[in-house]
Amino acid sequence: MKSAVENLTPTRVKLNVEVPFEELKPSIDAAYKTVASQIQVPGFRKGKVPSKLIDQRVGRGYVLETAINDGLNGWYQAAVQETGVRPLSRPEVEITEVPDPSATDGELKFQVEIDVRPEIELPDYAGIKVEVAAAESSSEDVDKALDELRGRFGTLKSVERPAQNEDFLTIDITATIDGEEIDSASGLSYQVGAGTMLEGLDEAVTGLSADEEAIFDTTLVGGDHAGEAAQVKVVVKAVKERELPEANDDFAQLASEFDTLAELREDLAKQAADSKVVGQGVEARDKVLDKLVELVEVPVPASVVEEQIEAHFNPENAHGEGDHDTEEHRAEVKANTERAFQNEVILDAIADKEEVEVSQNELIDYIVSTASQYGMDPNQFAQIIDQSGQVPMMVSEVRRRKALAVVLGQAEVVDSEGNKVDLGDFVRPAGEVAADESAVAEAGEEADAVASDDPAAVKF
Repeated sequence: MKSAVENLTPTRVKLNVEVPFEELKPSIDAAYKTVASQIQVPGFRKGKVPSKLIDQRVGRGYVLETAINDGLNGWYQAAVQETGVRPLSRPEVEITEVPDPSATDGELKFQVEIDVRPEIELPDYAGIKVEVAAAESSSEDVDKALDELRGRFGTLKSVERPAQNEDFLTIDITATIDGEEIDSASGLSYQVGAGTMLEGLDEAVTGLSADEEAIFDTTLVGGDHAGEAAQVKVVVKAVKERELPEANDDFAQLASEFDTLAELREDLAKQAADSKVVGQGVEARDKVLDKLVELVEVPVPASVVEEQIEAHFNPENAHGEGDHDTEEHRAEVKANTERAFQNEVILDAIADKEEVEVSQNELIDYIVSTASQYGMDPNQFAQIIDQSGQVPMMVSEVRRRKALAVVLGQAEVVDSEGNKVDLGDFVRPAGEVAADESAVAEAGEEADAVASDDPAAVKF
């Protein structure tokens, strides 16, 4: 078999494939067996009809057509393998020549047009310069962390006053559309200002005391009427405020391994400083990736964008957003898709250049981290991705993260005050053993913080 590539655009090629008769013959023989099992001829068992009789009954042209249809995908895959192209779209096939059905020689010729991953030329990315915010933790950061810790041990106390921001309420709600009740719930707990239930709820309950009610208009976000406008009545049954324990040595002993409040505050200050460093790493990583996209021109195939938009707005999909199909939303999805594709192509090219490999431990670490983000058992999550054939995708994501870490490790990062920023710990390769158990715990927390918004974790 011969195959050749003809470049049509930077992201689209035509494969010209020629299959000689000797390579076509096994498919023809298989086609005779297929046809023999489909027809019945008196005097012959099913599947045992001679080839000459099949030619008389259905015609050799039909057999040849069957052979081509059955073998076409295999020849196409072989051509892809031989030429080294990386298809991104469904192939559009045109058969240009078939052997004469009455002959025993000749060849099959066909053309395939497909969108492919573009070839890019990487710039010199060593020493990319980026600036990040200064990592200075203040006493306010420590106070905030201490208050959050106190909040975990706080108690709720009923109060006889109108509800205000951050109060905890017990509410009943009833939703109606055109005067007809379509849903209701009683005894719900809600914190004013959380914004986690219905748009307009915070404004409606603010200022209400126990046994008072309000009616507001909103758009439902769940159930059979999701996306529909409705009128909601909310009744406040109780107003409660959180009482925080006093910050003293007794609280330090209750909430931590420290004996004094001073020791607890010192540890919170260290955590705040570490958090600022992680924040610097995330900011530097994002800006380095932005710089790479600016330096490298990556054409995006239209089929990639169209496929993502169709999947995003298809109401038949589990997460389809057909009800939110607007011109602005489509533009947003298009921009996000193009950027994600550019990230993927650039980071894969860097990974190839740097010969980045992914170890089994690194893949396991990533699976465990991802499973925790979904609140799933790591073993169960691993089984799901294995059964759905997504392990190669996971490997690619880890490889791109490592490629981005390579570039970040070579970058010149300074803060807004001109100080050089050391991101050695931030770009430490996955799977590297930390010096002690506390370092392992801190590294795990940093990995979680990074994974939640990693722009390198893109997939198609």
